[in-house]
Amino acid sequence: MAAACVEPPAGFARHHAATQAQPTRKRMRVAMGTTDDYEQEEEAACCLGEGGFGAVVRARHRATGQPVAIKRLRTGGDQTALLRESLFLKAASAGNPFVIGSRGLARDPSTLGLCLVMDCGGTSLHDTLRPQRNGGPPLAEATVCGAMWQLLTGAKKMHDAHIIHRDIKPENILVGDDHLRFCDFGLAVYMAERPPYTVAGTLWYMAPEMLLRKPDYDALVDTWSLGCVMAELVGGVALFQGCDDEDQLCAIFEVLGVPDGDKAWPWFSTTPFATKMAEADKKWLNHDYLRQLFPETKLSKDGFEVLSGLLTVNPDKRLTAAAALKHSWFSCIDV
Repeated sequence: MAAACVEPPAGFARHHAATQAQPTRKRMRVAMGTTDDYEQEEEAACCLGEGGFGAVVRARHRATGQPVAIKRLRTGGDQTALLRESLFLKAASAGNPFVIGSRGLARDPSTLGLCLVMDCGGTSLHDTLRPQRNGGPPLAEATVCGAMWQLLTGAKKMHDAHIIHRDIKPENILVGDDHLRFCDFGLAVYMAERPPYTVAGTLWYMAPEMLLRKPDYDALVDTWSLGCVMAELVGGVALFQGCDDEDQLCAIFEVLGVPDGDKAWPWFSTTPFATKMAEADKKWLNHDYLRQLFPETKLSKDGFEVLSGLLTVNPDKRLTAAAALKHSWFSCIDV
C-alpha cells in the first residue's frame, strides 16, 4: 500500500545509482521498537492507504520529529506475514535508493500487535498520473525515460538481492522530491525459495506466464509489470484491462499477438489456455498492435524498443532490468 507525505514533483528527477545490493540471501534481523515512540497525525489527514490487511497511517517520531509511515494490521491480521514483509523491505532497500526505507517493526503496547515503520516516500505514481488520465497533457518522453531508468535500476538492485516484488504497479511506486521508490513488499518472494510459486499481484500488471500458472516463473514477471507501468506513463491509462485471468490474457494477445508455434514460446502450446483457444482468437497469431498504440509521435524508436522488449510475451525473450538499462534510450542519463 502506497505511503505518501509530500506533494508530487513536477517531473521525475534522475538519481545516481547506489552501491549494488549483495546478491546472496543473508539472515537478517529487524529492529523492534514501540509505537509509543511515534505520534499519529490527526485522524482525518493521517490515513495514507487502506486495504484488506489494515491501513497505512502517517506519524512523526516523537524524539526527532521525522515523518514516517506506519502499516497497521486489522485485528487478527497475519503478523507473521508482516514480519516477512519487513525482512523483504530491509533486504530490498539496502543500498537501493529506489526502494522505500525501512525503520523496522514497532509493537503496540496496548494490543501487543506489530506495525511496520517506513520512511515517507511521496505521493503514489497512480495519484501523480491522475491529471493525465483525466485528459491532461502527456508526460515528455525525457521524463518517462528518467522515470524508467530509476525504476529499472531499482528493480535490478532488488533482483540482484534475489527478491521478486510480484506487485509492481503505479499504486506501489512513490514519487518523492528527487526520485521514485518501490513500496509494499507484502507479496514479495525470494528466488532462493523453490518453486512452485503461486499467482500473486494485481491482474492488470501480471505477466502472461503467471496468468497461465507457470509454476517456476522468475524476476521477469517484474520487468513485465514495469513494461505495463511504462505504457501507462506514456499513454496515461493501463494498457491491459481484463476482468479475470483469461480476459486479461486475451487483452494481452489482442495487442501483442499470440505466440505462434514452438519457436515463439514452446511452453505456451502445452497450456490449457492454448489448447482451448477459440478459432476467432487465432486471428491474433501474427498480430502486433503495440506500435499502432504507441506511434513515433508518442514514443521514439529507441523508447519503443525498450517498451516492446519489456512487454514480450515469452519470458525467455523478455528484457531483464539489467539488459534494458544497457539500451541506447538511456544514453542521455548522467550516472
